[in-house]
Order: sequence, then C-alpha cells, then structure tokens
Amino acid sequence: MRSLSATPSEAYPMEDMTSPDDSPRLIDGFGRAVTYLRVSVTDRCDLRCVYCMAEHMTFLPKAQVLTLEELDRLASTFVDLGVRKLRLTGGEPLVRKGIMELVENLSRHLKSGALDELTLTTNGTQLAQHADRLAALGVKRINVSLDTLKPDLFRRLTRGGDVAKVIGGIDAALAAGIQVKINAVALKRDNAAELPGLIQWAHARGCDMTLIETMPLGEIDEDRTDQFLSLRDVRRELSSYWTLTDLAYATGGPARYAKVEETGGRLGFITPLSHNFCEACNRVRLTCTGTLHTCLGRDDASDLRAVLRGGATDGELVAAIHAAIGSKPKGHDFQVDAPRPAVARHMSTTGG
Repeated sequence: MRSLSATPSEAYPMEDMTSPDDSPRLIDGFGRAVTYLRVSVTDRCDLRCVYCMAEHMTFLPKAQVLTLEELDRLASTFVDLGVRKLRLTGGEPLVRKGIMELVENLSRHLKSGALDELTLTTNGTQLAQHADRLAALGVKRINVSLDTLKPDLFRRLTRGGDVAKVIGGIDAALAAGIQVKINAVALKRDNAAELPGLIQWAHARGCDMTLIETMPLGEIDEDRTDQFLSLRDVRRELSSYWTLTDLAYATGGPARYAKVEETGGRLGFITPLSHNFCEACNRVRLTCTGTLHTCLGRDDASDLRAVLRGGATDGELVAAIHAAIGSKPKGHDFQVDAPRPAVARHMSTTGG
C-alpha cells in the first residue's frame, strides 16, 4: 500500500482549489474525470451474504476505522476537488454508530450546491427507522440490495436474514419520498429463475431494478464459477418475452439501462465480466480505514489515514489524493474462473 504524505470546507477552511473554468479537478492518467466517491463507513454488517462475506468474518479493530470527523474531512476534501456524487456504503452503513450525524454533516454540501447527490447503498434491514430522517437531510435516492423475495432462500443467501424487514424498509423509504433502486446479484443456481418476477415486483412498486454479475472479490465459502450468470444471457432470455429499449439514462454508476416496455420500469445491467465498464469509469472508493482504491478489481491502495493522522495540512492531503488519482489503472482484471479472486479483500471491506 502506498503511504502518501503530502476538511470539511466549513469546519476546516481550505485553500482555493477551483479551476478558472470550473473544469474537473481530479483527472486520472487516462483523461477520465473522477466525480464520484463511494465511502465505506464500516466493514461490519448485520447480514453475511454468501457472495460477499465469509461466514465467520473477523472485523476491524475500532482504532483502525476512521472516525466520523475523519470521514467527513476526507469526503469534504473530495467534494472541494470536484466530486459531485457521494455514496455511503459498508458493510452496512446504517449499522455504523453515529451514521445519521455524518449524513447530516455531509448534507451541507447539498445545501451549498457543491454536491449534486448524497446517497447510500443499504441492505434495507435498518432502513425503516432511518428513512424519514434521510429524506429530511436531502437523500433523494438509495440503492437496496435484494436478491430474492423468497423468505427461505433469503435466509440462506444472507445466513439468517429476514426478507420482511428489507421489504418494510423499502416501503418506508418510498413513503418518505425516497426513490429506491433494487440491486440483485444474478446467481445461476439460486435466483436465476426468479429474476423476471423480482423485476416485475420492483417495477410495480415504482422502483428501478439493476442486475449485477457476481464479482471475484475476496475468499468466500462458495464456488463463484458455479454461480456466475452472464447478464448477456439474462438479457437475451428477457428479450424473448419482453421488449427492452435501450436508454441513455445514467445515474453516474456503471449500469447500462433499458426500459421494459411491458412493465414501464427501468432495468439496469452491471456487467464487469461479460462487458466491462472501465472505459468511462468516474469512480473511486474510500474504505472505512482510509484506504483509497481507484479500481474495484485491482489491489491498488493509497493510505490516506496515515496522511490524516500524520497531521497533514489541507494542501498535503490534496497532494496525496492527486497522487492516488494519477495512478488509477486503465481497467480491472476480473476473471470469474481464475484460480484465485482478482483481489483478496472482500466486497464488504472495499465498500459495496
């Protein structure tokens, strides 16, 4: 891991880093503008999804995890450098103690106009109790992970989860006026036959739906080769009885969208293996330990926690971020049938 020694803009006055023409200020070595930061606020989760985690996880000691103030300073520095979208992830972000305080603090960037969107990805189990507050703080859109509506299958895939809690959380978010997108990982042995019904269920609720190919991240207890389902094949199957019309619609992420004419809803496809999305990548990921990953599928890492805790000035922190962005690789090396995962870290550690 690179240790790069090189604030919230209201709590920590920063140097003027705007460019004269207001052009993007974080450009990687391939000319791609980085405008989207995903921030993992915790590696912990109240579920143990089989494709995401090992059954018996060892979680990080508290001292290694960034404080809320450190998360705020780093995220706000990225906003000052031109990031327009922040997504809070985990683990499960809503299990982090003080998470709503962090959301409230970061929401000031929405009010100032510096940030276009503050959002999160959640498993939905804690959503019912937080939905109204999230909406009040300016969160207009969230992603909820849901791979099946079948209680028994959900319990097995999540190692003990209750799908009714997730559905209740989705309904609470919708009632609060938050737009919900349902994310489902396509699993050949488990939910392949259920995907059309899940899409219809989501669209009937007014939710967009996105399907995701399983990714080779971290050592798990399952054989990903057995579970991999190409979304090219899924789309071909869906197109045999539905009309899918490609859309220019985009949310800033890697999904390519189509409209399902028969349901009236949008359906996204995230295809890191069957069709990678690296050429237009605008994203970087900050883990809860302050490690900046500029590519989901590479073991690149820049230690921003060391910079922060080393007493870095604003200028030194900015220099460290620029150095990390400059080393962003052209693309990932995902191969689902490789003998080992593309990277050793679990998705729950990287930030979903």
